[in-house]
Order: sequence, then structure tokens, then C-alpha cells
Amino acid sequence: MSDWQPSSIKILNDHFEIASLAWQAYRQPTPQDWFNLLGRDLSLLPLLRRAVLELLEELPMLGTGIGATEMRMLELISAGDANPSDVYPGHRKPNKRRVFDYWEVGHLLDGLAHCPAPAMSGLDEGPFADDMHCDPDRFDRYRRGKLNLTEFGRAVLARTEDFSRRNPIRRWWGGTKLTNDCLWQWDTANHALIRPQA
Repeated sequence: MSDWQPSSIKILNDHFEIASLAWQAYRQPTPQDWFNLLGRDLSLLPLLRRAVLELLEELPMLGTGIGATEMRMLELISAGDANPSDVYPGHRKPNKRRVFDYWEVGHLLDGLAHCPAPAMSGLDEGPFADDMHCDPDRFDRYRRGKLNLTEFGRAVLARTEDFSRRNPIRRWWGGTKLTNDCLWQWDTANHALIRPQA
């Protein structure tokens, strides 16, 4: 038996206040309050600042119209010989983005392939849902798919095309509904939140 004991921290009202503030910010109809967390002292919850930044990076990036996880998937596909499981985040996998769970990542990958101007090809099965997972043949075809970037996908990866200009955007980011008409974006270079264009 080990004598090692994990250190304990007494939970104070301040911890609850910061956690409540973060939860309320995440649920707002715009990401502004979440972004404003960066201006606060979050040191009582040491991992919160990193979580705030990582989630902001999942907003459509200025100039590309896709978030950091989608961009990482395109990077991995561009290296060649990739199948869907190669681009999913996970332990000892090249995609280190861990913001989204398995199902959310599957929907993001679907979104890059099944749209008017696809960024990738080779994802012949879908949509990424329970019924596909319950059909062994379909799920096997999905997992064995060989993914390739389209010409448009290469341009998005090179940051010379914006995915959102040629494809519909309809997804939730916390309490914010992102659409082409209401597209909050993240400026990675300047760590700035960009409001939708009027």
C-alpha cells in the first residue's frame, strides 16, 4: 500500500463564484462574456484560463471559417494516407485537441465532407450517428475510408479560402448559435474576438 496521498484543496466560496461565472459566461448568446474571462484573475481554478483559450480557438478562425480542431484534422489529412480514426483526438494520437468529445468530432468531420464545397473527400459513410455505429458494415466502411483534401480544402488549410463563405454554418458554441449571418470569429494571431459583420 502506498503512503502517497493526493493533495487536497479546501473548496471556498471564491472557487464556486469563479466556476459559476464561467458557466454563466459559456451559456450566453454571444461569446463576449466568455472572452472577458481572460481579463479576470482565474488562478483559483488553474486550468480554467487554458480552457477559455482552447474553447475560443474552436470559434471559426478569421480567414478560414473553421475552428482549431477542424484545422488540425485538415493538417493531418494533408499528410496523406489518413482514415477517420487517424484524425480523431486521443491518447497517443497526433491530434492533441481535446475540446470536443467523440460524437462532436464526428459531426465536425461530417461537416467538412458533406457540404456544398467539401474540404475533404473519402468520407463515404455517414452521417455520424447511432444508426451508422449499429451497422457493422457501414461502420467498417466509415473507419476504412481514405481521406484526402479537396482543392478547396487545401486552400482553406493554406488560409487562402474561407470555408464559411462557400458553406452553411449552423452549430452551437456554448449558448451561441453560429450561423453565416451571425458568425463570431477568433483572431488567433491577436487573441481577439471578432464580432459578426453587420
